[in-house]
Amino acid sequence: MTAVASEEKTPLIPWWLVLIQGIAAVIIGVLLITNPRATTLVLVQVLGIYWFISGIFGIISIFLDSSMWGWKLFAGLLGIIAGIIIIQHPLWSSLLVPAVVAIILGVEGLIIGIINLIQAFKGGGWGIGILGALSIIFGIILLGNVFVAGLALPWVLGIFGIVGGIFAIIMAFRLR
Repeated sequence: MTAVASEEKTPLIPWWLVLIQGIAAVIIGVLLITNPRATTLVLVQVLGIYWFISGIFGIISIFLDSSMWGWKLFAGLLGIIAGIIIIQHPLWSSLLVPAVVAIILGVEGLIIGIINLIQAFKGGGWGIGILGALSIIFGIILLGNVFVAGLALPWVLGIFGIVGGIFAIIMAFRLR
């Protein structure tokens, strides 16, 4: 009789890290829904600090690996400049960053919608065509009301944070 060793799979990410991420997402989601102005202001400031530090490290990385140094320098300078502007103008940034995100999502919605419609006409089916049309409508709505979409973004992100955080917490206990 031979004994077969059971090989236990170890997860790539520790369960407790997923739990912490889920709890953080729920907390940020609740804060975005209950106090969207102050939470958006803080999150945008954290984003500005992150871009500033990331820009510095991007420029430092040129000395460690000089491949594509032009792009690294450009990205680093852009990060530093964006970070400084956000840190110096917190109120304007908390209005403009969500509006810019709404513009990016609107343009992305139009592009994805057009690609989906092309795929539908090439034989992709009605489902992808309907999704393409909805994506185009979503993009037009976002681009037509950029600041309204930017003002609604904290609530949408708050809902996603709560729902995603709850799922992360559930998955953390499943990993355990």
